[in-house]
Amino acid sequence: MDQYPHRYRAAAAAASEGAVEVSSEGLVSLTTMPPRQFGGPGDQWSPEAMLVAAVADCYVLTFRAIARASHLEWHSLSCAAEGILDRIENVTRFTRFNLEARLGVPVGTDEHKARRLLEKAEAVCLISSSLNAEKHLEIHLDFAA
Repeated sequence: MDQYPHRYRAAAAAASEGAVEVSSEGLVSLTTMPPRQFGGPGDQWSPEAMLVAAVADCYVLTFRAIARASHLEWHSLSCAAEGILDRIENVTRFTRFNLEARLGVPVGTDEHKARRLLEKAEAVCLISSSLNAEKHLEIHLDFAA
């Protein structure tokens, strides 16, 4: 791993109308539009959707690292995320993120350990930890051979 601080760079460019192109060196560019709630088409990535996706993605990647370090065997993990955007004291911001994690584990897995690691991933995920919002995690374990 690189020494801290890490630096991440991205850019956004647009004309007076239409999509915004979001780019970062070495990555495929994305186009974004405002979400439906802000008058956009609702069929393209928006900054709001990308932020919520970043929370879910970071959660999965964080769990993967924690599970590896803790020697937890698992088959699959999905994380559905919901971000609640509200207007509080004349400021529009995300106030809460609800995560629903579904972990597939082998029969006989220590359920307490699996839940503890899922909760730890939520607590240390760097994206959600960087945001000023409540977090709620709902856990589902699926046992399979």
